[in-house]
Amino acid sequence: MNQPSFLDVISFGPGGWGAALLTGAVMTILIALSGFMIGSVIGTFGAWAKISGGRTIRVLADGYTTVLRGIPDLLVIYLFYFGGSAAVTAIGRFLGSEGFIGFPGFLAGALAVGITSGAQQTEVYRGAFRAVHRGEIEAAIACGMSRPLRFRRIIAPLTLRHALPGMGNVWQVVLKESALVSITGVVELLRQAQIGAGSTGMPFNFYIVAGGIYLMISTLSGAVLQRSERHFSRGVRRG
Repeated sequence: MNQPSFLDVISFGPGGWGAALLTGAVMTILIALSGFMIGSVIGTFGAWAKISGGRTIRVLADGYTTVLRGIPDLLVIYLFYFGGSAAVTAIGRFLGSEGFIGFPGFLAGALAVGITSGAQQTEVYRGAFRAVHRGEIEAAIACGMSRPLRFRRIIAPLTLRHALPGMGNVWQVVLKESALVSITGVVELLRQAQIGAGSTGMPFNFYIVAGGIYLMISTLSGAVLQRSERHFSRGVRRG
């Protein structure tokens, strides 16, 4: 029996793995986006806690960023998946159910990626806020702007402008972290490539294609972030 060619493997026709790899790529993007958005919310509150919170809140925020930036991301995914499964199983038994109940793999992965990226985004937003010139905030106060209006029209846009480069770096990290979520049973791009490699005995072909898809997603998202940076930097003189 002749071994299929490279083009046969990645095709969308009968016996091709193109559709499966594309589905895996979509799952990768969904995991990365979900984790990044969760991390953005956590990072916003974490930065606020470090900047404006009381002593206890600042200590808790510092502890959060120190712990999450100091332990492996894979360990966090394990804790969410197996810890969540243990909790769901215990609740099920309390309600009369029997047997093991697994925590949804996608949810566990998205939460774990969000928690880890939230620690990084906390520092990104905190640094971005510190980069806002104090005189711009004082000018807004002098104009009589209320605190919500000041945040909406001055602080948030300027902070976002300074945070975008760091957010781009965090996004690239989150995109690569999404490959770790396969341990929860989610079939994302890398896991699909592993399945295809095992089924056809052509690991090099599948991993090359997976690498190309990752690079394509990374390049396109990087272009979007660069365009966003230019948009929010309109009217700013560059040195």
